[in-house]
Amino acid sequence: MQRLILASSSPRRKELLENLHLTFEISSSNVDESFDADLSPKQAVMELAARKARFVSNRHQDAFVIGSDTVVVLGGEILGKPASKEEAFQMLKGLSGETHSVYTGVSIISSTNQEIQFYEKTDVTFWELSLEEIETYIRSGEPFDKAGGYGIQGFGSFLVREIKGDYYTVVGLPVSRTIRELQRAGFILPYKM
Repeated sequence: MQRLILASSSPRRKELLENLHLTFEISSSNVDESFDADLSPKQAVMELAARKARFVSNRHQDAFVIGSDTVVVLGGEILGKPASKEEAFQMLKGLSGETHSVYTGVSIISSTNQEIQFYEKTDVTFWELSLEEIETYIRSGEPFDKAGGYGIQGFGSFLVREIKGDYYTVVGLPVSRTIRELQRAGFILPYKM
């Protein structure tokens, strides 16, 4: 039986794979998530996704491994996860009333060591946010483990006016493309499509 491993401890990515009725294991990658500032957002997310997938694949060479990484980009600047309330406030204030891009990179390594990399991009527009709305959202605690300081699938959904692209890219794993690329890498789904 083929083994599938998600190289992430993200509860959101775990839930997305569970929704696909796939049996998989989780192996956290704990790799350095810094990257060269000269990389484009798509290059950065694909490099980080590959780094995570390769780290886990080296320990589980008989498995298919999925690595993924997400960044938020506003005005050419890559926004990571806020480290403080002040940083979260500045991020959300900057995103208020603006359109930003969310990039998610994915790296799939097959049990025969074939590697497939891709990324998806979705544009997200926020409502104009009041200071009270920003502060209420920060008090929820939700911004601190999410790129750009918000989660579209949670309480942060009230921030979002519109998206153009794949919703699941914003959540952290473009599932439709991922399932197709998994099959292309030789993974046999437990059901017929």
